[in-house]
Amino acid sequence: MNSIFITIAMCLLTVFFLFASSIKILGWQKFIFETQLKMFIKYGLNRTLMALIGMVELFGAITLWLPAYFSILGALALFGTSVGAIFFHLKFDTWKDGIPAMITLALSGLVLFAKYSAIIT
Repeated sequence: MNSIFITIAMCLLTVFFLFASSIKILGWQKFIFETQLKMFIKYGLNRTLMALIGMVELFGAITLWLPAYFSILGALALFGTSVGAIFFHLKFDTWKDGIPAMITLALSGLVLFAKYSAIIT
């Protein structure tokens, strides 16, 4: 049961971050891209940083499925981007804007704990 829940969490994280990173990197969904870019600019960040964050998200979404330490790096990448998103949403927006990042933080933290626990035992 535990591994099924971790697998579901990994699937959710992968789908979410593949979608989010593809928009940040490629800008293929115009409305979401422009909305996110406006938020990044409001946060004092630029398009280059937005693309770099998209690359970190893509890295995390892919490496989450690799063996051992690579999956831990993937979970850490997603955990870190979620922490950053929460910080900026709480500083510049309302806490409600940070709810998706809070969910991805919880899921990536759970996966990180499970992956790390599997390696050290």
